[in-house]
Amino acid sequence: MFDDTTPMIERVRAVLPQIAANASKAEEMRQVPQENIDLLKGTGLHRAFQPKDYGGLEMAVPDFENCIALIATACGSTAWAFSLLAEHAHQIALYSKQMQEEIWGDDPDTVVSSSIAPYGKSQEVEGGIRFSGEFGWSSGCDHGQWAILGFLRDDAEMGKVYSFAIVPRADYEIKDTWYTAGMRGTGSKTIVVKDAFVPEHRIESVPALMTLTSAGGDLYPDSTTYHVPFIYVFASCFSAVSLGVAERMIQLYTERTQNRVRAYTGAKVGQSIPACMRLAESTHQVAAGRAFLEKTWEDMRDHAERRVFPDETKMAFWRTNQAYAVKMFVAAVDRLFEASGGSSWFDDAEGQRLFRDAHMTAAHAYTDYDICAQILGRALMGLEPDPSLF
Repeated sequence: MFDDTTPMIERVRAVLPQIAANASKAEEMRQVPQENIDLLKGTGLHRAFQPKDYGGLEMAVPDFENCIALIATACGSTAWAFSLLAEHAHQIALYSKQMQEEIWGDDPDTVVSSSIAPYGKSQEVEGGIRFSGEFGWSSGCDHGQWAILGFLRDDAEMGKVYSFAIVPRADYEIKDTWYTAGMRGTGSKTIVVKDAFVPEHRIESVPALMTLTSAGGDLYPDSTTYHVPFIYVFASCFSAVSLGVAERMIQLYTERTQNRVRAYTGAKVGQSIPACMRLAESTHQVAAGRAFLEKTWEDMRDHAERRVFPDETKMAFWRTNQAYAVKMFVAAVDRLFEASGGSSWFDDAEGQRLFRDAHMTAAHAYTDYDICAQILGRALMGLEPDPSLF
């Protein structure tokens, strides 16, 4: 569909009309339509963080996140779910070569969903663990062939250690629990695992993954992708979606308000001073948020290319910058939506979907600014990180 010389951002732009046309369908289905997944896989974006050994792109963070923001202008739910399906390749690249072969050896197009909160229960057995649990919020799980699932593993020296097990589709069921007000199309359903055996090579601890001391942490020393701890790329996906939703809200508000006439007076709303002021402030706010994110993403690129591991303060900024940007985007969307008129509240109105989706981007644990402000404040004060604020 695309030749190798076509920039990824242009490949994504080419499929936006079809993805936008499916936005209502995604909400009705409560999951991303297969057509959208196929269109985006056709661009190759799902291979953004996959190792080149498997045909991956090892893409830089800014290039990827700008693509996700663009997709979100068409369908926030599709951008959210697909960004995570693609981003998980970064984490998988830090697992053992055996694990990577199992996932990508026969089908390099395989994608993986996740539920990273440590809800799993494990029992140590020879060669691995017996694993069970119910894991909610697994975005795009209907399209994944594996799942990354969180649990606390017992360690004789460290106590409970936050860890991830990777489980094949044959070892879990998907429970349809996704009935929400926002991001309805992400299909973030519940994964149910009942006493599955997970061998050791499919397990890694979060501390090892974050410090590149995991089984695959040194597999790709020449890469300029994997020297940024994966969790900050993971967190950046949410802010990129929020950015795209806000940018689309500005465009929609402008288009509708320019031609909008007040029903009772016939006044042209687009010529009113308040409408112009709201548009101006939200435009400034979103532009500022984009610039803030782009600076953060470029900082990640710079560290990766120089193979410099970030210090604690830098990581605190990376972890929290994206949440502050989301806070700005939601405020910008709210300012415009509250002046969009009663017709914007109809079920088939795009504006109310953007309003709902914007608020959902701020509801994730990683975009909770109350948490992020504490993380950054403690870092700036020179205090030890609080593990309860992960």
